[in-house]
Amino acid sequence: MRFYAEVLLALVVSGVGVVAALLGETDDAPGLVGVGCLLVAGAVLLGVRAGRRSRDDERGVA
Repeated sequence: MRFYAEVLLALVVSGVGVVAALLGETDDAPGLVGVGCLLVAGAVLLGVRAGRRSRDDERGVA
């Protein structure tokens, strides 16, 4: 269950990041684009971490 919650959180954060980047492009706000890119990068890292943790739990690795 925790895996699905982390993946859902990563999807929501990446969606917010994409929207922030798009709004920053249309409003000519480079800071908002940067924040959006950081949010997307953080969401990718969160998703990768959740996947690795899930895979390790299946194999019984501590």
